[in-house]
Amino acid sequence: MTAIKAVVRNGRIEVDEPIDLPDGTELTIPLPTAPAALGIPDDAWSDTPEAIEAWIRWYDALEPLDLTPSERAAWESARQEQKQYELAQWEKRSQQLEKHFP
Repeated sequence: MTAIKAVVRNGRIEVDEPIDLPDGTELTIPLPTAPAALGIPDDAWSDTPEAIEAWIRWYDALEPLDLTPSERAAWESARQEQKQYELAQWEKRSQQLEKHFP
């Protein structure tokens, strides 16, 4: 056993299924950390006309993404594989979600 699924309720950790550990076993449970924010915080953006103009110049200078025919074929194949995987998982995920809505 490498992981235990549990939920905190009323300040106590409750497991959903029995755990095959002897009574008195001490566990150290790391607390999840909040994910770091992505990108630049809103208060760090400058909305001066000069900053906006600089951003537009940067954006306009971006080169388009050109794929070779083999790269495009590989990309399309990977997209199709991902789509098939997600469709195959749909029923299982739907049932898991339904448990949260009585």
